[in-house]
Amino acid sequence: MRKHSKEYLENLTPEKAFELLVEGNRRFVQNLTKDHDHLEMINETREGQFPFGVVLSCMDSRTSVELIFDQGLGDLFSIRVAGNIVNDSILGSLEYAVKYVGSKVLVVLGHTACGAVKSAQADVKDGHITGLLSAIKPAISKAMLKRKDEHCFGDNVAYANVENSMEEILHRSDIIKEYFMAGKIGIVGAMYNVETGEVDFFKTLIHQNAYAEKLVAVH
Repeated sequence: MRKHSKEYLENLTPEKAFELLVEGNRRFVQNLTKDHDHLEMINETREGQFPFGVVLSCMDSRTSVELIFDQGLGDLFSIRVAGNIVNDSILGSLEYAVKYVGSKVLVVLGHTACGAVKSAQADVKDGHITGLLSAIKPAISKAMLKRKDEHCFGDNVAYANVENSMEEILHRSDIIKEYFMAGKIGIVGAMYNVETGEVDFFKTLIHQNAYAEKLVAVH
């Protein structure tokens, strides 16, 4: 079955979509990335797109999701904003990916040494940056409740910020919550290590997951 086809996407499960990301990052870290035939991918996707995943990540130049997960043209929707925060435009983009394209896994990807997170911690105020950083600040107090060794890559504020974005997506989007509870999509919280290239998939949610049920029940 051709990868960039509607049939392929319709038959893909959220679990398998997640495995594609895990396997892709493993190849990336081990420098065993696929030899992507760019011309072939252009030809395969010229009639339409069927990305299996949608990733909300930071705009940091070191965090290109197609490279990190060893994917090619037409494989992933990439939504990038400083601090991987959530707003109405981002929610609309996520809803489009899930409902109208059929992407099977939604990832919120943070990263270590995040400038936006550091700026929020430093209480930077400057132009429109002030409003953006305000969305990250709740993660600072949340991170204080965590043990210092709780996460693989440390940086509890960055981890808490990813969790907050996941929660906000489920709380604010009825469309995503519906697809999630029906088992049509998986939602993943992940952290990229800029020193090693490794991704820590620290929170993988399926609709039966107790943590996921608690998130939805709060809404």
